[in-house]
Amino acid sequence: MTIGLACDHAGYFYKEALKAHLEQRGHTIVDFGTNSDASCDYPDFVHSLGDAIDKGILTWGMAICGSGQGVCITANKHQYVRAALVWNADIAALSRQHNNANVVCLPSRFISLEAAKEYADLFFATEFEGGRHQFRVDKIALD
Repeated sequence: MTIGLACDHAGYFYKEALKAHLEQRGHTIVDFGTNSDASCDYPDFVHSLGDAIDKGILTWGMAICGSGQGVCITANKHQYVRAALVWNADIAALSRQHNNANVVCLPSRFISLEAAKEYADLFFATEFEGGRHQFRVDKIALD
């Protein structure tokens, strides 16, 4: 699986650790930045990730900031992104099973790095259930 990563300064260290973790699991990573912990604006990086998904270059993404909210709001501005703010295992699984989310957003200031790894693995391994959920997901995009 190829996964795009984007973050701000608050998510930088988690992004770097998660990049290594995901690569060890055999995933290919496209890193949209940021590339340091210097203060920056998350939309500059998350919009690049969202554009890649909108253009069909990528299917999957991860975005990280302090609360996870800013990157999630920004990612969801993109037509083909279904970003989910994930803070526990149940949300990681349900966002895939019921919402067919394709971008996991993590709050680096509120979960441990080990939890972030667990939630990322669960998110990317969980299948969409389809069925009754497909009708709802179809209503999200404004084609």
